[in-house]
Amino acid sequence: MNPYLHFNGNCEEALKFYEKALDAKIESMFRHEGTPAAEHVPAEWRSKIMHARLNVRGQRLMASDIPPDSYQKPQGFAVSLGITDVAEAERIFHALEENATVLMPLQKTFWAESFGMLTDQFGIPWMINCGPHA
Repeated sequence: MNPYLHFNGNCEEALKFYEKALDAKIESMFRHEGTPAAEHVPAEWRSKIMHARLNVRGQRLMASDIPPDSYQKPQGFAVSLGITDVAEAERIFHALEENATVLMPLQKTFWAESFGMLTDQFGIPWMINCGPHA
């Protein structure tokens, strides 16, 4: 399965942030302009992202901007990232923590060497899980 995230006009900013924070790679980023989809969005929205794909350690995270009249704040899910190295889990968590709301600080649990939850600056909920059951 590949998570598909919706953003309120800041998809490009979010994916560039994730690219750095997750040591990932943006594989594609298509704007509305220059496509048949351009006629279906307001003129000021045509430079927004219609579809993007981020490669995170061989997994795909996909995303797009959703026009304001259709956008809904993310809820009822979290992007869960399984990491096997504690230092890397800490690096990623602290990178995502920038301007985020930490729901559970990264800490040892009965199932993981390190686990933490936050909602990042773009409103996306994350769970970082490090250990044998990641």
